[in-house]
Amino acid sequence: MTLRIGNASGFYGDRFDAMREMLTGGELDVLTGDYLAELTMLILGRDRLKDPAAGYARTFLRQLEDCLGLAHERSVKIVTNAGGLNPAGLADAVRTLAGRLGIPVRVAHVEGDDLTAAHPGSLAAHAYLGGFGIAECLSAGADIVVTGRVTDAALVTGPAAAHFGWRPGDHDRLAGAVVAGHVLECGTQATGGNYSFFGDGDGDVRRPGFPLAEIHEDGSCVVTKHPGTGGFVDVGTVTAQLLYETGGARYAGPDVTARLDTVRLSQDGPDRVRIEGVRGEAPPPTLKVGLNRLGGFRNEVTFVLTGLGVEAKAALVREQMGDALAESPPADVRWELVRTDRPDADTEETASALLRLVVRDPDQAAVGRALSGAAIELALASYPGFHVVAPPGKGAPYGVFEDVYVPHDAVDHVAVLHDGSRLSVIPAQDTLVPETLEEPSLPEPLPEGPTRRAPLGLVAGARSGDKGGNANVGVWVRTDEAWRWLAHELTADRFRELIPESRPLKVVRHVLPGLRAVNFVVEGILGEGVASQARFDPQAKALGEWLRSRHLDIPEVLL
Repeated sequence: MTLRIGNASGFYGDRFDAMREMLTGGELDVLTGDYLAELTMLILGRDRLKDPAAGYARTFLRQLEDCLGLAHERSVKIVTNAGGLNPAGLADAVRTLAGRLGIPVRVAHVEGDDLTAAHPGSLAAHAYLGGFGIAECLSAGADIVVTGRVTDAALVTGPAAAHFGWRPGDHDRLAGAVVAGHVLECGTQATGGNYSFFGDGDGDVRRPGFPLAEIHEDGSCVVTKHPGTGGFVDVGTVTAQLLYETGGARYAGPDVTARLDTVRLSQDGPDRVRIEGVRGEAPPPTLKVGLNRLGGFRNEVTFVLTGLGVEAKAALVREQMGDALAESPPADVRWELVRTDRPDADTEETASALLRLVVRDPDQAAVGRALSGAAIELALASYPGFHVVAPPGKGAPYGVFEDVYVPHDAVDHVAVLHDGSRLSVIPAQDTLVPETLEEPSLPEPLPEGPTRRAPLGLVAGARSGDKGGNANVGVWVRTDEAWRWLAHELTADRFRELIPESRPLKVVRHVLPGLRAVNFVVEGILGEGVASQARFDPQAKALGEWLRSRHLDIPEVLL
């Protein structure tokens, strides 16, 4: 007995037509949509400040208006975290929509994640719930289940638990569903999107299809996509997504701790990857709570430096801006000179470099008119060719994210069924603190031989992302010979050497031999989280690709 679970959204703003594509492209039992991220919770929190009835992903409602009839005709259940900060409000809106369209659907929702009242000063504080509230809603007959903040994988573990009758102690089965959910949660990242070797697959990656998982009763699954859709699914695309925003071998969640070091992947045919062997352990005794608060105000201006004397021009404008802001300097001032210019360039744009100034301060006045006025007043009084990419604004608020942990019983996890009755979800009783595992044994080193200085990316793929103020960079190779080299060569020290901004930070390497991968966690590289925009690439999305572009001595036998 197989349960087919698809995904139609990896973030708030993903492809609008994906819901219709998934409902019409092939067989499905459940369609999920992931709309939430750390940054999204901040955005929804600001929406709710303006309108207490807001706080959910309105895009989902518009998609559903187009597709609710299709889902009903095909008996496809829909499970989504689009409820954000207001799942009850979105559930009511879905009922109103269904009534207007004349479509009989049963709508339930999950609540209890909102802990904002217990954390004064936070704009939004939400616990990451597991999938058993979703399971209760589906088991009671819901056609649509709306949640707030649950783990991304809960959108899959919940339907699987309901379908197969899994209980909280079924750790191996739940762990398999967690791994399937983690592969599906970012949509087309599992089907060739954002993939290091995107040119190597057979599919057209201009418009990758969204993924689905065929889940079996023992927790194993096959990841695939609808026939005829773009992109491709292979062991590499699934490996990349498994490494995304994870850390060590133990992947902890509210329902189970999945052991990523037990995952076995195999190609099961064209665009089909089998995932099996996943072991699970009892979940940790605490739940993660994401806290979002306003951190202050931010402004930026980018000066364009064209032609000769770029360094001298940059020095002049830095001194001028420093003098102008000296009376009341912002708390945080950052300059970055980006050398996009080329000598003897045949276009003005390629003859120009960019000098970026970013300022932050708790006081909007310190980063608003003070910066804007100082920059604009230099228009006729600075380096030759002075202009900026865009006029600086008044200063915009930025957010700060941090996570804290609370006991399971500190959260009132409730399934609000389609008939309005409320069912409390019993918190995990069997828990286990996820201690760090011993480092696995490494393979025999590759025999010494001739090497060539070349980019790491010629032999290794990578995917990177954010977790609060930390970033992770997963690096994997596709052959056993390359693994024998990578496991010994790409140490934490070598990572620091290749990524200079990580040198003052703590870098932890996790080894996953079953995936031929090493996963690095760089602590604090993103400052106070994505919303603080402390870095040029605030979500570390391209950190892995930067690493792949760095040169080192690679054995010629691998090239």
